[in-house]
Amino acid sequence: MNGTQLKNSILQWAIQGKLVPQDLNDEPASVLLERIRAEKAKLVKEKKIKKDKNESIIYRGEDNSYYEKFIATGEVKCIDEEIPFEIPATWEWCRLGYIFSHCTGKALNGTHRKGNLYTYITTSNLYWDRFELSSLKEMYFTEEELGKCTATKGDLLVCEGGDIGRSAIWNYGYDIRIQNHIHKLRPYIPLCTRFFYYVMYLYKGIGYIGGKGIGIQGLSSGALHNILIPTPSINEQERIVSQIEAIMPIAAKYEKSQEELNQLNDSIHNRLRKSILQEAIQGKLVPQIPEEGTAQELLEQIRQEKQKLVKEGKLKKSALTDSIIYKGDDNKYYEQIGYEVTDITDDIPFEIPINWTWVRLKDLCTINTGATFKKEEVSSDNKGIRVLRGGNIQRFQLCIKPDDLFISEEKVKENILLKQNDIVTPAVTSLENIGKMARVEMNMCNTTVGGFVFIIRPFGTSVYFSKYLLTFMSSPTAIEYMKSITNKSGQAFYNIGKERLMNALVPVPPLAEQGRIDRQITDVFSRIKA
Repeated sequence: MNGTQLKNSILQWAIQGKLVPQDLNDEPASVLLERIRAEKAKLVKEKKIKKDKNESIIYRGEDNSYYEKFIATGEVKCIDEEIPFEIPATWEWCRLGYIFSHCTGKALNGTHRKGNLYTYITTSNLYWDRFELSSLKEMYFTEEELGKCTATKGDLLVCEGGDIGRSAIWNYGYDIRIQNHIHKLRPYIPLCTRFFYYVMYLYKGIGYIGGKGIGIQGLSSGALHNILIPTPSINEQERIVSQIEAIMPIAAKYEKSQEELNQLNDSIHNRLRKSILQEAIQGKLVPQIPEEGTAQELLEQIRQEKQKLVKEGKLKKSALTDSIIYKGDDNKYYEQIGYEVTDITDDIPFEIPINWTWVRLKDLCTINTGATFKKEEVSSDNKGIRVLRGGNIQRFQLCIKPDDLFISEEKVKENILLKQNDIVTPAVTSLENIGKMARVEMNMCNTTVGGFVFIIRPFGTSVYFSKYLLTFMSSPTAIEYMKSITNKSGQAFYNIGKERLMNALVPVPPLAEQGRIDRQITDVFSRIKA
């Protein structure tokens, strides 16, 4: 159980009546609700509030089902499906609007200058259980608007938008004005408002308010009024709050310790993964087996594939001019392109097994950027070609997202539609995300990537070669190289130079060894995850 789950569990026990014992000497909640009803009737008679047309009473029938009776019409309906959990016999269910008066603040309008200037708060000032008041703006309020839009000490303020349901109690010794995206809740009679704050906090935490696919998606006045609230006696409300606030500091310490432990574990796991990848590309993860041949055999297969693509017109003839990297008798590394030979010993980052070889990335694959398009060219009906962006690329995993963009087929060249064995990585990204890679597991004929993403497409159809190339590109050596060839773009983003990336040196093992490396990495990573 993590810290958030622990807090939610404590609050769940609290609002189900399980955190503190019930006291039979307490006034039943039904009496409390009757006093609220009487107070509201008095205020209506005095014309201080309007009569609530939707006022209701919730009760449990002889059949053990829950019913809601609407006072104005006498209508009764079963609400069993709405009741989220059982509560003690001395408690009652009611709608939030039954026990709290409600209003929202003033809408911001620069042209309305009647009244006087006053400071006000909006949702950007309202956080869970606190307010940020260092920079307040001013707006004109009339006397009538002040009466409606002013929060006083003890009012529960709730966000309508943004982080829907975010709440805090205004506990300052002075009044404050509120903007229209804040709900102001004030109890009709003195209550322990903090108990109801914790109800809102829990409802938000468990997805009952602002949840994805469940609960209350928006928080209009009607939706807020309609929230079902478990209601104990005032004495029990106070005991529950006292117990919560005695326990929560302990839960906070647990949460902090849990977070520190998780960060430590993540750090260890990341270091371990990086170490394994580095060992793999240096030929230290699995033993070499002479019978598996050499990397030269794989390179010959790649050359044949490239010749085939040139004949088909899918590859330029210049791609056949490979460099040859070898170790001389003097133990130095040389690169031969045509008749020109260059000493590249200083460029070689580490030694590799004798049956491996160094190869430039450009001789192993093609690199293309994805589709470019204008904002107005995005499909409004999610039809056409799906465009994956940097956010779709997780480490070793390509994700489909509900907010993916779509463009027409005419805007996408065939060569940038994603194919099995492609490797995708951001071309423009933040420094910490350089090296974030994913491999395409199968052909995706209706999917491409955006213009700020590279498609690295290995020559040949070998799954093992594609997986090994992903291993190399995700290794500390490759990531450090990519960082070294970036150009900063703006304040936070880095461009990886395509031509310089293609010039990266790749240590290549025999194909059979690549298969064993992949199986070993898969096995070790699964154990780390477990």
